[in-house]
Amino acid sequence: MDSYRLVYAVLLCTLAVHCKPTLRKERVHHDQAELSKRPHEDNNSFKYDHEAFLGKEDATTFDQLTPEESKDRLGKIVDRIDGDGDGYITTSELKAWIRRVQKRYVYENVAKVWSDYDLNKDDRVSWEEYKQATYGYYLSNPEEFEDETDQFSFRKMMPRDERRFHAADVNGDQTSDREEFTSFLHPEEFDHMKDIVVQETLEDIDRNGDGHVDEDEYIADMFAHEEGGPEPDWVKTERDQFSDFRDLNKDGKMDQEEIRQWILPKDYDHAQAEARHLVYESDLDKDKMLTKDEVLENWNMFVGSQATNYGEDLTRNHDEF
Repeated sequence: MDSYRLVYAVLLCTLAVHCKPTLRKERVHHDQAELSKRPHEDNNSFKYDHEAFLGKEDATTFDQLTPEESKDRLGKIVDRIDGDGDGYITTSELKAWIRRVQKRYVYENVAKVWSDYDLNKDDRVSWEEYKQATYGYYLSNPEEFEDETDQFSFRKMMPRDERRFHAADVNGDQTSDREEFTSFLHPEEFDHMKDIVVQETLEDIDRNGDGHVDEDEYIADMFAHEEGGPEPDWVKTERDQFSDFRDLNKDGKMDQEEIRQWILPKDYDHAQAEARHLVYESDLDKDKMLTKDEVLENWNMFVGSQATNYGEDLTRNHDEF
C-alpha cells in the first residue's frame, strides 16, 4: 500500500461517519421503502396499520403491554404527532408521523454521529465544524494528497458538500439543527433536497461535462468495460432500458428532468393513503381530523392490544425523532 492510500485509509477510518458517498451507490430512491406495500387486511388484526404507525420492528414487540398501558402510551404518541398543539390530528400531521417512523433509521444514524460534528456542543453544526471534522486532516496536510484520483478528490468533494450543506440550511442561519443536518446527510429522504440529489447524480455520471448523460456514460456508471471484452446480457438490457425508458425525448441523452424521473420515481404515496385510512376509520364526528379521544376510542387500530418499544422511544432524546 503506497503512502497516499495508507493516509487515505487512516482518514476514512477516522471519518467513518462521513456522509458524502465517494463510490457509486444505488441510484434509484423510493419513498417509504420500509412501508409494506401489501393491501390492508380484511380481518381485524390491523397488522398493516400497526406497522405503518409504529414501524415494523416495534409493531412485532407490541404484545408486551396490557391494553391499559398501550392506550396510555398511545396518548403520549398522539401529543407528539399534534405538532401545532391545537388538540387535533390532521391527515397531514399523521402522514408526517408515518413517514418519520419509516425513516427512523435515518434519524438514529444522525443521533449516533451528531457529537462528532457538533464540536462546540451548542446543539448546532456549522459548516466550519463539519469541514473541520471531515476535511481537517486534508486541509492541514494537503501535500499528502497530491496524487489523489478524481474519484477521491477532496478538492472536489469539499465544495460539493458545502453546496449541499447550504441547501439543507432551510432557515438560512448558516448552521444546521438536527433536522437540517439529517437532510444534509440523507438528502434523498427530503423533498427540498431532491434537486441536489439530481444535480450530484448528473455530476457523478456526466464524464464529458456537457450537462447530460448519454448512453455510454449511463452504462459506465454501473459497468467497467474491459477493452475488447463482451458485454454481459444485463448490460445489453440496461442499454435497452436507456433508450426505451430513460431517454424520454429520444435525443440520445438524459437531461436533469429525465434523470429526476429515473432516480426519483413518483411512487404511490403509501404514507398519505395510510394516514387517510386511519383518519377515515377513526373520525367519529366526520370533521376530517382526529382528537386524542377519537384515537383512543379506536386504539386497537393504531396499536392494538399489543406493546411497542415506543416506551423506549419516549425515554430517548426526542431530537432523535
